[in-house]
Amino acid sequence: MSFPLLTVTAAVPAVGAILTAAVPAARRTAAKWLALFFSLATLALAVLVAVRFEPGGDRYQLTESHAWIPDFGLRYELGVDGIGVALIALTALLIPFVIGAGWNDADPLETHSSRWRPTQGFFALILLVEAMVIISFEATDVFLFYIFFEAMLIPMYFLIGGFGDRAHAGSDENAAAQRSYAAVKFLLYNLAGGLIMLAAVIGLYVVAGNFSLQEITAARAAGTLDMATNTERWLFLGFFFAFAVKAPLWPLHTWLPNAMGESTAPVAVLITAVVDKVGTFAMLRFCLGLFPEASKWATPVILVLALISIVYGALVAVGQRDIKRLVAYASISHFGFIVLGIFAMTSQGQSGATLYMVNHGISTAALMLVAGFLISRRGSRLIADYGGVQKVAPVLAGTFLIGGLATLSLPGLAPFVSEFLVLVGTFARYPVAGIIATFGIVLAALYTLVLYQRTMTGPLKEEVRTMPDLRLREILVVAPLIALLIGLGVYPKPLTEIVNPAVEHTMSDVKQTDPKPEVGVVAEHAKNGEAAK
Repeated sequence: MSFPLLTVTAAVPAVGAILTAAVPAARRTAAKWLALFFSLATLALAVLVAVRFEPGGDRYQLTESHAWIPDFGLRYELGVDGIGVALIALTALLIPFVIGAGWNDADPLETHSSRWRPTQGFFALILLVEAMVIISFEATDVFLFYIFFEAMLIPMYFLIGGFGDRAHAGSDENAAAQRSYAAVKFLLYNLAGGLIMLAAVIGLYVVAGNFSLQEITAARAAGTLDMATNTERWLFLGFFFAFAVKAPLWPLHTWLPNAMGESTAPVAVLITAVVDKVGTFAMLRFCLGLFPEASKWATPVILVLALISIVYGALVAVGQRDIKRLVAYASISHFGFIVLGIFAMTSQGQSGATLYMVNHGISTAALMLVAGFLISRRGSRLIADYGGVQKVAPVLAGTFLIGGLATLSLPGLAPFVSEFLVLVGTFARYPVAGIIATFGIVLAALYTLVLYQRTMTGPLKEEVRTMPDLRLREILVVAPLIALLIGLGVYPKPLTEIVNPAVEHTMSDVKQTDPKPEVGVVAEHAKNGEAAK
């Protein structure tokens, strides 16, 4: 038996979560270092997965398959394609920075609280989420995926409700109520989507006789699995609804601003840069893979929802007064671009969507973590409470600017490549949708630059006059993310080489080919006309 690399990659953070939670209450610092060690070990394993993955090889590699509950057709099946490899790497990369940024976020405020373990619990929950997200990217058994798709809601609920933002305006009772509301709303929205998906998963088993993604897609390709049109469409809607909630796609997005606003900055990064990617990843792997005809049938409506997400999210972000809610609405707009690229049904669009998942994770992490450092210094999330920060904290202001410019997809930074591919791929098949989506770029420039202007430039406010610049730990958290944004913006080839073969397989599942450029068609007609003469 070959070494179960995928299982170990998901198991290491889970073991780390258990050991971190078991650290004695008085050893908070030891718990932090233990959590960081296990996150770095997971990153090393993720790098090994990427190294062992062969882009030109089989679609699913490093596969594992073991009987789980044979009487119900359940198997423990894992495997990764290029898209899964990229997102596992993103998850493993971000968690050490999340831990480093939240180093002091869960320490008890009162000295008599030393008998409790809030710090240990905080970092253990982060590692537990990492384990569940990684195995979700690896699972090729639909039911196994569903279990972890839902299970990750539990640690996220406690991270949002139990470890909220200490910069909340108002009384402690009001802050606790707001955190509780945000956590319950997050849980209810995602549970509702998950229950609908469960019905669809059971329906899929009734139709296909098993839960294996590889077996079902192979049977469909060979013509041995005949799924009735209406049945396929209903099953597709059950899956897509759950993924659209997680994504989040308009109008199922309203839980995200509350959850990000009431969370600490590292947990907000965990939500939008890591957990939400499971939704868009699953659209590619399960919606298009299992239900290709239904995916094409639903494409016009989904493109409209994606365009609304792009424009609506950006417009609401422009009017925000809260820094973290602004980033949340900006993320809703960015997820609209990802969904648009997926359902444009072109190789450029889907490659761009996958790159967008990775690049959005890095850029949002950079911006939100720096925003968290800023908020912790001033004790306020309101944009109006800042001004002239660049005069007293130039490094903080500079990193905040780069994170903001990456958010608006400035050329030379990583998100530009992915957004450009999404727009090119969309315009090739749906030119009107591509034109409408470009308005999101204009609005992104508006909300990003206005945010920077109001917080970092202008007269120096008295309340920020003594604000310290970034400390060494904070620089170590942000600097690698900035370097990645620049490096992948200049040279994205390492990612595209891994992702493109997987996109080709997805395009084959839905039996789509890229449309021919109109310029070539015109030239061919002209050539034929000259020949006729």
